[in-house]
Amino acid sequence: MSNVTVYIKCDRNIEVQSPDVYLKDVGSLRCADSVISAKLKALKVHHFTKDGVKRCVISTLKLIELMEETCPGITVQVLGETDILLEWVDVNKHKKLQQWPKVALVCLVSFFGTAFTIMAYHNDVGVNEVFTEVYRICMNREPDGLNVLEISYSVGLAAGIIVFFNHIGGRRITKDPTPIEVAMKGYEKDVDMTLIETARREGKEIDV
Repeated sequence: MSNVTVYIKCDRNIEVQSPDVYLKDVGSLRCADSVISAKLKALKVHHFTKDGVKRCVISTLKLIELMEETCPGITVQVLGETDILLEWVDVNKHKKLQQWPKVALVCLVSFFGTAFTIMAYHNDVGVNEVFTEVYRICMNREPDGLNVLEISYSVGLAAGIIVFFNHIGGRRITKDPTPIEVAMKGYEKDVDMTLIETARREGKEIDV
C-alpha cells in the first residue's frame, strides 16, 4: 500500500440518516487503487447513540488517523474543510403525523404575521392618507371608496413579493438565488462556524 495517494474532500456541514457514519458519508474519496478506495469508504468514523447528542464536530486529522490505521502506508491529501459538523437526522421521526400540525402552524403564523406586519407598516407611514392626497391632486376631487391607486398598489405588492421570493407555488421563476436564499446561506455558514468554534473551545471536537 506504500506510495498510494488518497484524496478526500469534505463539506463543512453534513447530515446523515443513520447513527453509523462511514467515510463515504462525510466526503468524496478518490484513489487509484480500487481495493483501498472501497476499504476506506466502508470505514466507520463515528457512531451516534440513540440517547446521546445528535450533533458532533470531527476533525479531518482524526479521519486521516483512522484511514492510516486501516490502510498503513497511504498518503492522504485533504481537500475542502478541515473541520466537519456532523448531524444525525432521524428520518423516521420526521415522518410521523405530528409533523403536519407543525407545518400547518408555521404556515398560519407566517401568513397572518406577514399580513399584520404589512398592515402595521402601512398604517404607520400613512399610506391611505398618501393615496387620498395623490388622488385629490390628480382627479381634483375626493376619492369615493376603493380607487385605482389602491388596486394598483395591491397588485404591485403581490407581484413584488412573488418576484422577490422567486417562486410561484413550487416553481422557480429564474435560476438565480433570491436574496432570502443568499441570506439563509450566510446565516447557515455563521451557525456552522459558531458550532465548530464552540466545540473546539469546549474540547468536544473529535480530534487526534
